[in-house]
Amino acid sequence: MLVRVERRNAVHLLTLDRQAKRNAFDSALTTALDDALNDFEDDEGAFVAVLTGGPDFFSAGTDIRAWAGEPTERGGPYGIAGRRMRKPLIAAVEGVAAGGGFEIALSATMIVASRSATFSFPEVGLGLIAECGGLFRGPRALPLNVARELLLTGDPLPARRAYELGLVNRLTEPGEAVEEALALAERIADRAPIAVRETLRAIEAAHVAADEHGWAETALARDRARVSADAVEGVAAFLEKRPARWTGR
Repeated sequence: MLVRVERRNAVHLLTLDRQAKRNAFDSALTTALDDALNDFEDDEGAFVAVLTGGPDFFSAGTDIRAWAGEPTERGGPYGIAGRRMRKPLIAAVEGVAAGGGFEIALSATMIVASRSATFSFPEVGLGLIAECGGLFRGPRALPLNVARELLLTGDPLPARRAYELGLVNRLTEPGEAVEEALALAERIADRAPIAVRETLRAIEAAHVAADEHGWAETALARDRARVSADAVEGVAAFLEKRPARWTGR
């Protein structure tokens, strides 16, 4: 199974399991995550979910060789980035959360990370842009100038700094992010489920209009970047493991 599901009473633990590709998303993993989140949201006995990539890394984002498939009906890109979560979802991050992996973490309600974690938007190094919410969720979750730096350089943000800036809710020692996230999930699950869901709905409703605008602007930037010669060169250079030769065209 590409997404392993463990049910712990009112909490679901979802583990991405495409380890050979560092949990990079192809169409099959997108479908699997969408299915797992649909099941979680439709399960009346499930109140909170934790999403992790396992002990070594969270997700390397899109599999550049296979690509991530089409957005799903309920979940959007990766089966999650366009989803309006009705229940809390906590991302438990160990190691790399890059590109789409970072955008998936930003799609969650909260983030728990170990000190080994790093967050990055490397797309500009491939001649591409952060297509799945990073352009507007990054600046929402981080100070604007920090988000600008990440998006324009592709440089990684260490977990400790992410915690200091408020992106990460709880910081753990390596290997402990899942257990800390589960403890936080169980604390939420002990609260009144209707009150929790309505609180989450009201919080997220404040961003609906901004998100719609953000998706529209992202689509415009994506379309312009994807047809450029630099995008072709950037992807080719990545696959061939060589420096890109940019032309600005």
